[in-house]
Amino acid sequence: MILDDEVFAVILAVSIVVSALGIATSIPRQAESFTAIGLLNEEGKIGNYPTNIRAGEAVGFNAFVYNHLGYTALLRVDVKIGDGEVPTNTTPLDSPPLVSLYVMLGEDENATLPFNVTFTYPKVNQTLVLELYLYSPENETWLYTGEYNFLRVNVTGVGF
Repeated sequence: MILDDEVFAVILAVSIVVSALGIATSIPRQAESFTAIGLLNEEGKIGNYPTNIRAGEAVGFNAFVYNHLGYTALLRVDVKIGDGEVPTNTTPLDSPPLVSLYVMLGEDENATLPFNVTFTYPKVNQTLVLELYLYSPENETWLYTGEYNFLRVNVTGVGF
């Protein structure tokens, strides 16, 4: 049986596509590494956050942290209050943390960390800010990951 040029071209094209697919699926890929942070309400769920808080009243929240770095990591969440400011993905908020939450997570592990915050004076659009830091054993320092969450709240009443 003699193959004409068109049949030969089709067979050649199919074999090239099949070979390329075989090679592409057999090459190991490095998974994207990342961490994640989320703000949860007092019940540990997304949503139903308080928007009006009385000054001096303790309010409960939860921080959700996830590790997908490919190794066990020591993470820190700094809880801060801002006067409407929020951090950027390169610069943390310039205010001291009210509390720092620490957790060591293995690959693909997550944790929900409860905490309370008390706003001490009335102000419209105060921000509750969570910033995520990663400990670097090589440098023996905490590195800001650029990941943060924030919630704007109105604080009413008399402060202390």
